[in-house]
Amino acid sequence: MTTAEPQSNTEQTRTPIPAPDDATVWGRPYRALTLGIVTVVLLIAFEATAIGTAMPIAARELDGLALYAFAFSAFFTTSLFAMVVSGQWCDRNGPLPPLAAGIGGFAAGLVISGTAQSMWPFVLGRAVQGIGGGLLIVALYVVVGRAYPERLRPTIMAAFSGAWVVPSIVGPLVSGTVTEQLGWRWVFLAIPALVVVPLLTALPALRRLDAAGTDGGVAGAGAPMDRRRLRLAGGIALGAALLQYAGQDLRWVSLVPAAAGAALLVPSALRLLPRGTFRAGRGLPAVVLLRGVAAGTFIGAESFIPLMLVTQRGLSPTLAGLSLAGGGVTWGLGSYLQSRPRLEPHRDRLVRAGMILSALAIAGAGLTLLPGAPVWTAALAWVVGGLGLGLVIASLSVLLLRLSPPAEAGANSAALQVSDALSNVILVSATGTAFAALGGAAHAAAFAAVFLPLATIALTGTWVAARLRPAA
Repeated sequence: MTTAEPQSNTEQTRTPIPAPDDATVWGRPYRALTLGIVTVVLLIAFEATAIGTAMPIAARELDGLALYAFAFSAFFTTSLFAMVVSGQWCDRNGPLPPLAAGIGGFAAGLVISGTAQSMWPFVLGRAVQGIGGGLLIVALYVVVGRAYPERLRPTIMAAFSGAWVVPSIVGPLVSGTVTEQLGWRWVFLAIPALVVVPLLTALPALRRLDAAGTDGGVAGAGAPMDRRRLRLAGGIALGAALLQYAGQDLRWVSLVPAAAGAALLVPSALRLLPRGTFRAGRGLPAVVLLRGVAAGTFIGAESFIPLMLVTQRGLSPTLAGLSLAGGGVTWGLGSYLQSRPRLEPHRDRLVRAGMILSALAIAGAGLTLLPGAPVWTAALAWVVGGLGLGLVIASLSVLLLRLSPPAEAGANSAALQVSDALSNVILVSATGTAFAALGGAAHAAAFAAVFLPLATIALTGTWVAARLRPAA
């Protein structure tokens, strides 16, 4: 990976899919590809919202509430390694192989979790699912970078965010109903059969794209993978896993795996992400860092909201899951707003505003713990936060592709996703440790130890957002 300046617009926006200058993402040249990849995102979104609703019941039935945070962070831990593999795989062999492998791994993980008889096999399934998800998400970004000209990328990123809207509304309701009527296992087992359909829809366009990339359309095509980067990816994933394990076992002896995890994770992350990421270097490093701050704080808080509403406010799983639905709608709205051409000159300001909204939302969700606070406080807060994240996440994706030469789109997309997943692992593990240390789901203080630090970290993202443009 490199932080070199992007190549010329002509070279960077080159696409193997011929199309007239006025073509849209839903026009004939792109229609099948857009439908296929947006449907993949739709299914990922439905899975995420459905599982978030079913998770409190699954953890309770499997006697695994102590491992509740681990069930989320296991997904992000394995996806860290898979993202780096996918980035190199895409840059050398095109996005089709990792896309197909990712769909297979994603489905297999759902089956393992859905048939688990105890919490550790359930966590294993989430880990397998993370491998598939890591391969998938990077491959999708590479498809966007290679297939669509720069003028269409904000629109396709908005379509990705829009694909979360319907699952955010319907997913918790469907998942809650299925969980209450048929059991939580069907939330996991019903999805795998559907994931093959979008791949088949987009297959012809993906084959053309894949052939163009491996026939010399991208520098480095067909070259062997960088073993050093793979070792670093393994180090960062193993280090994250050791830190999570230590966080689940609050004894003095746990300092040993914690120290070993930090010794693996820190140097690997420093070498794997763009130079200057952790000091918010201008341009690509700041983009990568802010993605981690934004996604890690928001999703970390979101992981605990249904559990808080079920255990502290007595809501059913269906109603607890529906509290997140409004955030999905406004996330799509925020992503749509950032795609408007007249707002392009103000992208930095949009990102800063989005981080402020996100910080307010996380803090607002924590107010639901107050005895006199209405139970719908968390739902209202997530409506505000979803708008903010919609502005931030889509804008960062657009900026990353703009700053990435075609030959490095896979590696840089992987860096963006690694930052996302690494932040999730670290923040969910840290807050999960504090959550367990303060008594877990039975105590309001344990939830406060999750929401307040995450809101503070999200607020620091407003400073990072001022450094998104490269130095003149």
